Amino acid sequence: MDGHTWLVERFERERPRLRAVAYRLLGSLTEAEDAVQETWLRLARTDADAVDNLDAWLTTVVARVSLNTLRSRAARREDPLDVRLPDPVVETPTPDVDPAHAAVLADSVGLALLVVLDTLNPTERLAFVLHDMFGVPFDEIGPLVDRSPAAARQLASRARRRVRGQAPTPDPDLARQRAVVDAFLTAARDGDFDALIEVLHPDVVLRSDGGTARARHTTVLTGAREVAAQATTFGRLFPFARPVLVNGAAGVLVSAGGRPLSVMAFTVTGGRIAAVDVIADPHRLAALGRTD
Repeated sequence: MDGHTWLVERFERERPRLRAVAYRLLGSLTEAEDAVQETWLRLARTDADAVDNLDAWLTTVVARVSLNTLRSRAARREDPLDVRLPDPVVETPTPDVDPAHAAVLADSVGLALLVVLDTLNPTERLAFVLHDMFGVPFDEIGPLVDRSPAAARQLASRARRRVRGQAPTPDPDLARQRAVVDAFLTAARDGDFDALIEVLHPDVVLRSDGGTARARHTTVLTGAREVAAQATTFGRLFPFARPVLVNGAAGVLVSAGGRPLSVMAFTVTGGRIAAVDVIADPHRLAALGRTD
């Protein structure tokens, strides 16, 4: 095997992990793929034989590329308080997914968590994601953000406190999640306001991109009564809804004629829905392909 073939095969083995790092940092599937591709281009221009730890080198490069994207995004954002919904990862459940899905769910990053990550500044997000999600030591994170290891640790600590305070932890039982979501759909279809209140957490948050990826158009509703009132208005869509997994958790895909119309991600905690994230941007939905 020649050196180039070996390098290609080694990179392809690492591609899923690098994509996962970039997606958690960016919340965008397209930007994550771009970051991974840029990492490959930099590797191809590097003497790989001179790299002591290729896995760590690749992680550092994809993180640095992603950090530059985050900083550019922050500079363009008109209002730092805007909510930006991330791209969903949608999977069709299979008959054997429920009993074996606990480990996958534990490693997945729900949309609600990604929304909170997007409120962090770029260096906080990088420190938290690399250390807490991928176990990268702070002495490797520090140089990426021009900080000492101790300062990088503080960045991750601040991010961790915000995440714990704002991102609900999903119930690990996927079947329980699905039962709660089904009860929500039934109540919305029937226009049963009291049943909706029963299944919603009192402080539930509903976020919708309004059919566009531009953050300033994101609608945010809070509180069970507000969200229940909104749910009754789109209950008519639910005959076109089918269950899917969205970022590893119970979700719904609404489609007609094989064309996806919206994706709904639910965060179920303590047997109630704590967050609903609705993606209706046609450009992002088009990436799902036909849903016949």
